[in-house]
Amino acid sequence: MALPKYKTSRANTHARRAQWKAQNAQLVTVRTPDGRDVQVPQHLAAAVRKGYYTL
Repeated sequence: MALPKYKTSRANTHARRAQWKAQNAQLVTVRTPDGRDVQVPQHLAAAVRKGYYTL
């Protein structure tokens, strides 16, 4: 495992972490087994379509 040769300054660490941004989940329209159309995050679409996950 690689180790850092030098300590990273606190300012550089904070500046690097400040660049990270959360993104909104991509919503898709899915028809549930009971016939409703709902918008859910894409990673839940298959479960909602099969009826495993209810809203």
